[in-house]
Parts: sequence; C-alpha cells; structure tokens
Amino acid sequence: MPALTLTGDNIYTSATQLYQCVIPCFSFHNTIIHTKKETTMCKIQIPEGATLDERRSICFDALYKMNLGDKVEKKDNLSYLSWSNAWKAFKEVYPSATYRVISNPDTKLPYFVDPNVGIMVFTEVTADELTQSMFLPVMNSSNRAMKLQPYSYKVWNKQSRQYEERTVEAATMFDVNKSIQRCLTKNLALFGLGLCLFQGEDFPETTADDATTETAETKKITTRRAKTVAAPTTPQPVDRFASIRNAISSVTNTDALLDLYFQHQPEVEGNPEIKKLFTERKLQLKQAA
Repeated sequence: MPALTLTGDNIYTSATQLYQCVIPCFSFHNTIIHTKKETTMCKIQIPEGATLDERRSICFDALYKMNLGDKVEKKDNLSYLSWSNAWKAFKEVYPSATYRVISNPDTKLPYFVDPNVGIMVFTEVTADELTQSMFLPVMNSSNRAMKLQPYSYKVWNKQSRQYEERTVEAATMFDVNKSIQRCLTKNLALFGLGLCLFQGEDFPETTADDATTETAETKKITTRRAKTVAAPTTPQPVDRFASIRNAISSVTNTDALLDLYFQHQPEVEGNPEIKKLFTERKLQLKQAA
C-alpha cells in the first residue's frame, strides 16, 4: 500500500513508479501517479512569485551547471555521459520526470527504418509539464549509419593515396538498444543536463575512417622540397579535383550524384568550392526533372 503523508491541507500519495516494459531488454516507460497537484516539479530553490518560464529557466541553468565530473567517461578523446548516470542526476532535480521510447506504430518496434538512409530512434522526456523529443540514428563505432543489411563504401587513404573499401555491418538489436540509451541522454540535454558535452557536434565530424597522418605527410613533403629545391621557382598549379569536377558535370540524376558525393566525402568536406559544385549540380538536376 502506498504511504500517505499529511502536510497542512495537502494530502497526497507518495510517488509510485510503475515500470511498463516497452520492448524487452530495451528500456522502460516510467509513469508516476499523483493524487494531488504539486506546487512545483523542480527540486531547485525557486523565488516566490516566479513565472512558469522563470522557473524552467532556473532549473535549466541548474542542470546545465551541475557538476558531472565523476560521472563523465572518456573514450577516444571524447566525453560521454551514460544514460543511467544522466537519468539519476535528472531525477534528483525533477523527481516526477518521465521518459518514453517512441515505437513505430506499424511494426510496434522502437525504431524507424528507411532502407536508403538507415535506422532512427526517438525518445520523449516530460518534466515540469514540458515535453521535449529527440532522435538519433543507429551508428557503428565509426559514426556510420547502420542499415538492416550490410553495405560497403570507399574512403580515401591519404597515406597510401588510394581508395579503400570499408564495410558497415547490419544493425542488431544491441545496436538499436545503445542508440536508444544515447538518444535518451541527448534528450535530457535539452533540459540542460550535460548540454556542454554536445556543444560542437553539429560541426562536421572526423570519423575513425577519416583518421590519417596528414600532418606527418605534409611535414615530409615540406622537408623534401627544402632539400631538393636549389633556387626559388614558381610551382605550376595542379587541380587535384579535376576528376571530381568532371564527374559532377557528367552525372545525370541525383542518385548518381549522391553516390559520387559519398565516394569523395573526405575531400568534399574539406573543400568548400567542390561542395558548392555538388549543391549547384543537385539544383540543376532537380530543375531538369
């Protein structure tokens, strides 16, 4: 039986958590039942008379500034906050908060699939009468989108100066589960918790596939020039992207253009001019269609 607490004129039933399993081994939908309306949803000292927006702003600031130093883990020079530590810290501020994993209404599974681009998961977090949603693609350790079937792609190796073929394995339930947990952590960041860990992630990422020794290679080239050049000369400009330019102008549909982009993605991301050519060609093909 739930314990009853009497405080003045307020009589309420203490929080009772009901765990409704959404998908076995994935996550739980936490629901908290209240028999009396609470005066506040945030366990942070709120000035008397504060508006709803002011209260949420104060709680956001408190979550953003929360010391998570002992909970943050390091991996490959990146900082990670596990979903369990994130949820525990969040509940310390919002004890009545709930989260939900969004399931595909057609399959009843906690992920959505597009055969062409990959798999996406979604979560929702509700706190202080505010619901925030978040999404995350299912990715492998190289931050490559995973699909239901394995597929291969090519990357440019700057050391060997040739293309290498890599394979992305088919996604498993384990991969989906990890993505849901990461999505929940990212969802909590919308309320301020650990938001600083995600700052900068909207900039182009350097994946494990793109790791090269470009700096060392550049140093070697510079050293060779210093030894072999006897007198100042004017080097002839060489267009390293001539083949890509020609290929862009020769494609006849957007699918072929997209394939070409992925084949040369490392070079494209580092060259705004070539990236612009892809964009312009895409617009031309769409207009022609």
